[in-house]
Amino acid sequence: MHLQAFPPFPSSAGNMLFFVRHHLYKWKSHIRIDMDGKFAGGQFSPKKLRGGRRCFSRSIGGASISCSNSMGKDLYVPPNEKITNARLIYAVAPAMGHNQESHPESNFRVPAIVNALEKMELTPKIRGSEIIELHNFKPASVDDIASVHARAYVSGLEKAMDQASQEGIIFIDGSGPTYATSTTFHESLVAAGAGITLVDSVVAAAKNCLDPPVGFALIRPPGHHAIPKGPMGFCVFGNVAIAARYAQRVHGLKRVFIIDFDVHHGNGTNDAFYDDPDIFFLSTHQDGSYPGTGKVDEVGHGDGEGTTLNLPLPGGSGDIAMTTVFDEVIVPCAQSFKPDIILVSAGYDGHVLDPLASLQFTTGTYYMLASNIKQLAKDLCGGRCVFFLEGGYNLDSLSYSVADSFRAFLGERSLASEFDNPAILYDEPSTKVKQVIQRVKHIHSL
Repeated sequence: MHLQAFPPFPSSAGNMLFFVRHHLYKWKSHIRIDMDGKFAGGQFSPKKLRGGRRCFSRSIGGASISCSNSMGKDLYVPPNEKITNARLIYAVAPAMGHNQESHPESNFRVPAIVNALEKMELTPKIRGSEIIELHNFKPASVDDIASVHARAYVSGLEKAMDQASQEGIIFIDGSGPTYATSTTFHESLVAAGAGITLVDSVVAAAKNCLDPPVGFALIRPPGHHAIPKGPMGFCVFGNVAIAARYAQRVHGLKRVFIIDFDVHHGNGTNDAFYDDPDIFFLSTHQDGSYPGTGKVDEVGHGDGEGTTLNLPLPGGSGDIAMTTVFDEVIVPCAQSFKPDIILVSAGYDGHVLDPLASLQFTTGTYYMLASNIKQLAKDLCGGRCVFFLEGGYNLDSLSYSVADSFRAFLGERSLASEFDNPAILYDEPSTKVKQVIQRVKHIHSL
């Protein structure tokens, strides 16, 4: 079977931005997985997936990343006394084998964050018991994934790993483009498993203290574009959606509030819960950006009408716009919904330095969001809150912004001023921002 070559990205950020935008809707000719697990346009003899790697160790950019996730090990949850003393729990699943050279969603992303956390002394090695990193967590089960995704898609992706082993890389969705390697299936299970384990840990901590730690899943591949029937937009499995169903099923947390502040609309999460009255999905994203969904009149369907809120921000929106959105839209929605847990699709690609969009968020914007969401969870649902890494493709702005989010969770002051450069910002489109906020408030009776 012939696989179309993935063209290299231009070297400059400006050219890369044009290249990605130009091709987002044109990459339709690559191989797809259909619902019977075969490649559209070609067939292969399915074989049982060989076991994924039990461990890895790799050094990138000065950071040594290691993980020993395995199917057979028992779930690791720290002792209750250790959890209750912590202010932050995180898990790392960098998917080192899931990588395409020059693709923006690469295996450099999570190691860059870990490297920054080490340099900025935001790890358990320096901070002791106030920060916990989870190790040896189990990958998600197929049943966990199938709580959101069609089983035919899950089994089809698993079968496709043999083809990926032969070809080196395959493209499973053309609109991203979304690629897969021989390790993608297992590493996607690990990513979803990290999120599930953090839900377990945060819920356990909340039973024993009034101010439990926030969880943060530093994982890839990202998930919020993956639709129930398949992959999309760099995303394989819907990590936050899978965690939401898990929280309901295992912990009895019926009402789940999902905040998605990635620059792109989380269409996969949107679709998964569009008719569900018990899961409120709220997305802020850049108007007109990939994948073109997330209009203000997309509010849910049937019993779920009113529990989907989409707020497309005009290009150029920044810290002022997002602070206003938080105060006037996110807070009243959450207060009215009365959630049992808050989950966050944390995309850092709205940063002014990110090459794939045109918002003007800063590191300070993400500090504000992290701090305010933590407080919102404390006020409304016993502090139960887990963040999931989504986008963010400038490694510097991504790593600094995640680090400042960590500082917010720890209750420490922001160091955004050491990274952000106000001189590159321009006036926000305040009139357009006000108009879309007022329209959303009218539609949702806020």
